Order: sequence, then structure tokens, then C-alpha cells
Amino acid sequence: MGLFQEVRWHGRGGQGVVTVSRLLAFAALLEGKRVQAFPEFGPERTGAPVLGFTRISDGPIDLHSQVYEPDVVVVLDPTLLKAIDVTVGLKDGGKVVVNTDLTPREMRDRLKGGARVYTVNATRIALDVIGRPIFNTAMLGAMVKATNLVSLDSALKVIRERFAGKVGEANVAAVRRAFEEVRSD
Repeated sequence: MGLFQEVRWHGRGGQGVVTVSRLLAFAALLEGKRVQAFPEFGPERTGAPVLGFTRISDGPIDLHSQVYEPDVVVVLDPTLLKAIDVTVGLKDGGKVVVNTDLTPREMRDRLKGGARVYTVNATRIALDVIGRPIFNTAMLGAMVKATNLVSLDSALKVIRERFAGKVGEANVAAVRRAFEEVRSD
């Protein structure tokens, strides 16, 4: 079997979890892959925990459920690490990408299991580049570098298609910077 990867995104309402899971899917579509992208949340308010899911495959995707055993976990909001175990179900050899100023080794010590850990201070990048704490696209850049599920060029193209003008270019800059600054253990 060819490529089949599942990504679980952890964030809070209003942080762009749904948007970023779809941006990854659209980037994979540009490359001719099959995709699914969908959220899981109820009537929660802004700030409540939200999950997003993205599946990417070379062939048909017959699953129609949430992602229970992800290959990759992306944590947009590091405060969630105190409330939930984001590594639940993570496949052996899986990857965790976290928005934090901690090193990968420091973050690995806080996580369960033996995942490969990647860290990037996406919040700082968003504040520096976008001028607001909107860090979902920066996390996309870090995730692309950590996984190679899609190319950076495809990610940048969908960012420019989704966000126009100065907003789009600021998000492109955030993606590029996170791509360059993500650290691995």
C-alpha cells in the first residue's frame, strides 16, 4: 500500500484548527492525493478544546470516522498538554509537533510514549510576522517540514488562494519562518 497518513490537530475554538486541517488537505489535493479533513466539536464556545483531522492517501479513503490512531499529532495550544494526553493512540514511530518555546527534548519529557518530537514557537512567529496571535498557518509550516506530507510550495499556494493580499503574504511569511525554525529531537 502507498501513502496513508492520519493527522490529528489539537487546539481551542477560534485558533483555526478547522482551517489548518483543510489547508493541509487542499495542499495534498494539489499534489493529486486523496484527502479528508473535518473537525470534532460540539456547541463549545471560543476557547474550548477542538480537534481537527486530516487524512491523506494515494488511494481511496474508506474510513469515515475520527482519527483514533494518528501518524502525526499537531498541538496548536500547548496549554492543552496540561488537560489531555495528546499522544493517545499515536502510532509507534509517530510524530508530535508542538507550538512551544521548549526544546524538543524538554517537550518529549512531558509527553507519553516514544514519539519523535518537533517544536516551534508559532505564537512568537505569528506575533512577529502577522502582528496577532494567529498561529495556525505557522503550525502548518512546521508540520510540513516535520512530515513531508506535502511540499512547502503546495502549502504556500493554498495559503495564497485562501487569504488575499497582505493577509495572505503575512501568512506565507509565517509558514516559511516556521518551516525554517522548527526543531526536532
